[in-house]
Amino acid sequence: MTAVVALSCVFGLGMCFSLFGSIGVKLMPRLAIDRGRFGTLISTFMFTCLVLSLVVGVVTDRVGYKPVALLGFLSVAVSIFLLARSRTYAATVPVCFLLGIGAMSLNTAGNTLIPVILFGGKNPAAASNLGNVFFGLGLFLTPLLVSFLFRKTTYERSVSLLGALILAPVIPTLLAAYPKAAAGFVFGEAVSLLAEPIVLVAAVVLLLYSSVETSFCNWLTPYAKEMFGRTPGAGDEGAVDARAQRMLSFFAIAMMAGRLITSQVPAITRYGSLVVGGVMVLAAAVIFSLTVVRKAASVPLLALLAGLLLAPCFPTTVGIVFARRPDHFGSAFGIIFAGAMLGGVVVPKAIGNLAKGATLQKSLRLLIPICLLMTGFVLLLGRL
Repeated sequence: MTAVVALSCVFGLGMCFSLFGSIGVKLMPRLAIDRGRFGTLISTFMFTCLVLSLVVGVVTDRVGYKPVALLGFLSVAVSIFLLARSRTYAATVPVCFLLGIGAMSLNTAGNTLIPVILFGGKNPAAASNLGNVFFGLGLFLTPLLVSFLFRKTTYERSVSLLGALILAPVIPTLLAAYPKAAAGFVFGEAVSLLAEPIVLVAAVVLLLYSSVETSFCNWLTPYAKEMFGRTPGAGDEGAVDARAQRMLSFFAIAMMAGRLITSQVPAITRYGSLVVGGVMVLAAAVIFSLTVVRKAASVPLLALLAGLLLAPCFPTTVGIVFARRPDHFGSAFGIIFAGAMLGGVVVPKAIGNLAKGATLQKSLRLLIPICLLMTGFVLLLGRL
């Protein structure tokens, strides 16, 4: 039952991270906002996640996993129900804060349980990859459900159904038995860990990685709509929106497959930095292709390739840190995940701002040097 809760937490986290990307093509006209202000909503959510990634760790250490997981599921559900009914930009901004609280509660409960309960705690990188397959499942199902429901019913009912879905794990959360919560963020430990190169380098790696993944999660659908909208005979706006939303599902299902494959590699903890470094070079090539491709028919394949390549990066990095700092993993996780959230605050917003004066296709070029820079840092991580 504990594994069900942990995997449901990362599933819910996937829903949170794909939510704005899934509904963005409908939310922007509904709120009468441009891509820049949509990017601000994303940044508000991610900034909340940055702060809460530290705070929720303390709470977990004090009160245990169950209350934190419950807070996560309930906060996310309420956020989604409110988002379904918000009609103004001003009313939507506070929802981003509440969504961030819920997302980081699910993140802390799920990602600190998974390395302990899967594979007997003996292969943390493999466990993190396997557990985060369910992150990909949340990432996959959210746009898939939304693209179907938007064509069948109203915006309000479509988004509300997502809120009902995230409430389903509440019962197992109440019934499960949990290990002692020893994975919280402790301020004193954090100060000492800040002097450790492995923690600082891992934080930079995840900052750069999150810049890329968060940009894909939130801008892939609008990018695909931009591309499909140029195609003659693409159909009405509803058909274009539905096709664009499915691109995020393609990205997510490829991410699930990549993490499942990586979890079956016995030596992934030992050689993870080399794997991540190699795939980020290939990811840079895929992103370059997205910025120059002329035919929209190429977009599904490129979305699949991007998801497959990015898949092992986050869980493998987390697993490497866990393997080397198991006694202080909660504190280390708080620091490195805060780094990840910082990337999500800055870069997606920058892409939105760039797209106001050009196109999303050109704006995605910002991600190419980030991929290459991350390659250098993750190889350094492997040598520490």
